[in-house]
Amino acid sequence: MSSTTPQVPGTYVFDAAESRRGRALNRLCGSLKDAENRARFKADEAVYCHAYGLDAQQRDAVLRRDWTQMMELGGSIFYVFKLAVLDQKSMQYLGGVFTGMTTEEFADTLKAGGRNFG
Repeated sequence: MSSTTPQVPGTYVFDAAESRRGRALNRLCGSLKDAENRARFKADEAVYCHAYGLDAQQRDAVLRRDWTQMMELGGSIFYVFKLAVLDQKSMQYLGGVFTGMTTEEFADTLKAGGRNFG
């Protein structure tokens, strides 16, 4: 994780260092925009992770769908979300995972104007 302290507890600072750290993970997730790659990934997820050069922690996070761990290992939500979509998960689902809420609680919080950190 970056040495920069996030302004909101539980959030991740995605800076240049994190981008470099998560490059392989983000490339893999970004590749899932193509139908052929999605089919290859579904056929053998571990082999696909190896082909993209994920380290052991990243591979484990992907295979277990540990969304929070993916963020901690340099994943960008914009790329990781492509994997979530493959699993038919919504952005509200991920928001719930990241905040400890259910999908419905997270969506309701958004509709009510979001959380107050002040």
